[in-house]
Amino acid sequence: MTETITNWAGNITYTAKELHRPYSLDAIGTLVAGSAKVRVLGSGHSFNPIAEPGPEGLLLSIAGLPPVIDVDRAARTVRVSGGVRYAELARAVYAHGLALPNMASLPHISVAGSVATGTHGSGVGNGALASSVREVELVTGDGSPVVIGRDDERFGGAVTSLGALGVVTALTLDLEPSFDVEQQVFTELPLDGLDPAAFETVMASAYSVSLFTDWRAPGFRQVWLKRRTDQPLPGFPWAAPATEKLHPVPGMPAVNCTEQFGVPGPWHERLPHFRAEFTPSSGAELQSEYLLPRGHAVDALGAIDRIRETVAPVLQTCEVRTVASDDQWLSPSYGRDTVALHFTWVEDTAAVLPVVRRLEEALDAFEPRPHWGKVFTVPSEVVRGRYPRLDDFRALARELDPGRKFANAFVQDILGE
Repeated sequence: MTETITNWAGNITYTAKELHRPYSLDAIGTLVAGSAKVRVLGSGHSFNPIAEPGPEGLLLSIAGLPPVIDVDRAARTVRVSGGVRYAELARAVYAHGLALPNMASLPHISVAGSVATGTHGSGVGNGALASSVREVELVTGDGSPVVIGRDDERFGGAVTSLGALGVVTALTLDLEPSFDVEQQVFTELPLDGLDPAAFETVMASAYSVSLFTDWRAPGFRQVWLKRRTDQPLPGFPWAAPATEKLHPVPGMPAVNCTEQFGVPGPWHERLPHFRAEFTPSSGAELQSEYLLPRGHAVDALGAIDRIRETVAPVLQTCEVRTVASDDQWLSPSYGRDTVALHFTWVEDTAAVLPVVRRLEEALDAFEPRPHWGKVFTVPSEVVRGRYPRLDDFRALARELDPGRKFANAFVQDILGE
């Protein structure tokens, strides 16, 4: 390895023996077949060592593969190479009059890395990004290609797979007709009086809803509503409209954010919080996220409120979103409609980790599943107990990667190997 490679935030420095950026599928097969340990590096937006192959392993970036974005307008699908980022994919799909049903906050992240870690957007009826995947193409441990589609009994483990099954070289996604979205921002939504029924009403008031707070006081400083213009115009009587454009992190410039004040625009320019042509921040942050049954949302928020004097000093912002249930075995939303509690921390690992542990203690009764790509300290045996199809995933990993070539320390710990 002739260069120092870190993740986006700079809190992880990879120790791989070799770094390769192959330019063809044949080259990937050769590299994988000849290596003892392999991990794939996506866009680097993970905050833990999920991509770390270890000092004797190979770190493989697929960003050098020719970018493939093949749209089938009749079938309403797109086949996309794994290294393509959502911003590039969205523009190409939109040019064909089609749309992805959902996007994450950042359009800068890679397609393959996002679905492999269970990354999601927002909306009571919107599943995680992996819900749109209908077929995955892998290079497995012996360098051979494997294709797994929805009609394959292994499909439930093949998409949100933590990179443990092989190198994802391409995915085929479902699309729908294009739509426009308008985004409104409101301020100061009280937590007091937000019972479960009211929470559901608030979160269902638009196609995508996000609540933001710094936990320096009870309640939410901002509410972001993203409404499809082909759906009814919601009222939002619970908070006042913002009078200026806002950024989710207090004090940050709103110029990096997608258009507000109800100006209609294409789905891919409104569903993310941040504009594709801007870097949303310098990376000077850490992130954690916990996904738990949506019915526990209000109680979980109350539990955080009771420790907000501990949380607030190291917090930049907290976002609350909803995600629909899915059937990906290792998805944090597997089998349950979900509320996602996302924390953007200051860039100070020593200060943040004790707060993360305290937060996890406060949320433990609600059986949260940590986001696979974020900072968490929940013991692996506890995490394993929250995934009822984990044994099925272990069996699939043994089938496709019998030598455990793609199982780094992070994956082995999670799987209990």
